[in-house]
Amino acid sequence: MISLFLAMALGAKAPHGGFAAERLARIDGVVVESIARHELPGAVVLVGHGGKILFRKAYGNRAVEPFVEPMTVDTVFDVASLTKTVATATSVMILIEDGKLLLSDPVVRFIPEFAAGGGDRAKVTIEHLLTHRAGFPPDDPLDLYTGTPEEIFARKYQQPLKSAPGSQFVYSDVGYEVLGEVVRRVSGERLDRFAQDRIFRPLGMKDTTFLPLSPRGGVGGVSPPFTSAPAAAEGRASREAGGRQAGVRGEPKEPARVSANRIAPTERRGDHWMRGEVHDPRAYALGGVAGHAGLFSTAADLAKFCQMILDGGRPGGARILSPAGVEAMTRPRFYGDGDVRGLGWDITTAYSKNRGDLFPVGSIGHTGFTGTSLWIDPASESFVVFLSSRVHPNGKGDVLRLRAVVATIVAAAVMEDSRPRARALSARVPRPSREVAAGIDVLASEGFRTIAGKRVGLVTNVTGRARDGRSTIDVLTSPEAKKTGVTVVRLFSPEHGLRTDADEAVASGTDPVSGLPVVSLYGERRRPAPEELAGLDALVLDIQDVGTRFYTYITTEGYVLEEAARAKIPIVVLDRPDPIGGTVVEGPLADTDKLSFTAYHPIPVRFGLTPGEMALLVNAEKKLGADVRVVKMRGWSRDLWYDEIGLEWINPSPNMRSLAAAALYPGVGLLETTNLSVGRGTDAPFELLGAPWLDGGRLAQILNARAIPGVRFSPVHFTPSASLFAGQRCGGVRIDIVEREALRAVSLGIEIAVALRDLYPVEWDRKAFVKLLANGDAFRRLEKGETAPSIIAFWQRDVDEFLRRRAKYLLY
Repeated sequence: MISLFLAMALGAKAPHGGFAAERLARIDGVVVESIARHELPGAVVLVGHGGKILFRKAYGNRAVEPFVEPMTVDTVFDVASLTKTVATATSVMILIEDGKLLLSDPVVRFIPEFAAGGGDRAKVTIEHLLTHRAGFPPDDPLDLYTGTPEEIFARKYQQPLKSAPGSQFVYSDVGYEVLGEVVRRVSGERLDRFAQDRIFRPLGMKDTTFLPLSPRGGVGGVSPPFTSAPAAAEGRASREAGGRQAGVRGEPKEPARVSANRIAPTERRGDHWMRGEVHDPRAYALGGVAGHAGLFSTAADLAKFCQMILDGGRPGGARILSPAGVEAMTRPRFYGDGDVRGLGWDITTAYSKNRGDLFPVGSIGHTGFTGTSLWIDPASESFVVFLSSRVHPNGKGDVLRLRAVVATIVAAAVMEDSRPRARALSARVPRPSREVAAGIDVLASEGFRTIAGKRVGLVTNVTGRARDGRSTIDVLTSPEAKKTGVTVVRLFSPEHGLRTDADEAVASGTDPVSGLPVVSLYGERRRPAPEELAGLDALVLDIQDVGTRFYTYITTEGYVLEEAARAKIPIVVLDRPDPIGGTVVEGPLADTDKLSFTAYHPIPVRFGLTPGEMALLVNAEKKLGADVRVVKMRGWSRDLWYDEIGLEWINPSPNMRSLAAAALYPGVGLLETTNLSVGRGTDAPFELLGAPWLDGGRLAQILNARAIPGVRFSPVHFTPSASLFAGQRCGGVRIDIVEREALRAVSLGIEIAVALRDLYPVEWDRKAFVKLLANGDAFRRLEKGETAPSIIAFWQRDVDEFLRRRAKYLLY
């Protein structure tokens, strides 16, 4: 079926803007590849930005069985759990604005029988339901869903809660089924009619509806196997009479507006294909109208809904919500743990993977089980709609990764098309202090089982530290570890030595605290020798990296990995966080002919991987064949910075003295191979930049005029006490981070380099700039006089490819 591999461009909108057009076109390749892997039969992707549709395209097929039907941009999809956000949560917010509900209202105020199950059910509020914190399980048992909707809900209200209301986030269809009933009780209208009158019709969402089949477009056949006998009879009668599922509460049916031949089918049930009948079994049993599922829509209609959110509730003429209502829905709500939701919207939970790697924390979205997704970033005024029927034809499709990749491509495109505005929304996100357990803490809590009974060599330095303050050396030589048969034979230290206080080559010796021999991996040799690995059963590595390619700890890890593979002994990586977060990836990839101790592998400057993930990637891509075992952290997520995890900051090297320095290092550090001081020998390494020949006032003025996201520049004078220009007074700039979520440090480094090139073409000696940049093309572009945006845009295609490479090795 050749059409499986064709992007159907019927009705496609062309991207606007040079870089955006080029980048959005990359969506074609990733979607077509996923279709070829049979992860989905087809899809529709739509991208909005700045009030315009930049991109709209159909791919593959709407149906592959019983007949092949090409996908079209106006295909109607069963959007599954997008129902929760688009129909149910928005309807609830409208009722709140109408003065008929409060978030703090208990559900029993509107549904007295809701408390029939006893316990704390009477304490469940509307806000608990909207944020999945009511104490419900993910789903009620399917055997409750027999008989009429009244009978079904009566049984559901008898179910006990699984946890106390408000105590924890558990994504649950149950709560939204109840919210659908709240809308009916409070408004006097069924959810589908209320949403039609108050949301879909005013927005012009002409193809958005529950129960979409027209009387002439019904499908015949028997009821699906999960329906009860009464429900099956009702379903058959409905299809025979009008081709629609039975109406809820026996109310008269509205005329449908969608014909069956435009609806993407889902699975085969019984002897017919589900087409225009809701795929979700519980929503089906409730007659096709439920608060958690049942809505059908198109990409164009959902784009109107997304634009309504971006426009503060009023796109064009019709007002759906007030700006305050939209703010209340989309505002991040933090309840004391790491799961942050809005009212009906996902923000940062385990369900946020469709955000991709580049949309900021604080943007909002949702997914649907059938293969659908919305993601909206108010800060850049952009959104992406992804619609597929990945359950067609056999229920085995999987678009989890594809949705994330598409969102990442979109974020890169729209943020290049116009520089991102200040991220007011992401700045509002409450930043929790997580109780993150590093790999050493997890290893100890599990009774050292990964290395029990083994003679080990430990690669570490002073950053190897447990939450209780003990060093990893102390933990592995403790009585508890010895009881399990762990024996530490020798230590191996990377650059800067075991105590991270040396700024030159380090000799081997003996650790004065533990008495263990220490082999320096930054002295005469930078790899362990075969005789130093002899007699070991495993190597254990515990070093805090800083997430930058030219920081040499990842090279040491790579060398140790290679030698462990040769010695045929396992390497156990006690994982630690990327201190500057694991979401942002940027900078040119290292050329293969420029690999060195400061560029170990062809990866970007800022790679967004933990040491454990890096070990897995390197082992696979270099085909080392090492036995890599990663002891994962507990409680860490990729969006967290180091000051949000509750672990003590220990300088990983003499000049890496703060998280601010680590955040700036991927860009400012690039410049230190030139005749420029980067603040070594001062109290603010990597936060200062200067030289005796430099006018800091002039440089600060030019850089501030560039409106570089996340930073501001102030003119300063400083005199380094060591390193380059020691004892000489330097003019320069102080770099202040004003919004770290917006900071792109490598891009910052290029902006500074371009400014220096243009201001000081003779004074700035940049011949060695390529050493840490490790990319000849990027350096040549700088030398040719290209602008910073042009240089930055050039490497993005390689970064996108790296993101695809690294995805399979992500552990968090």
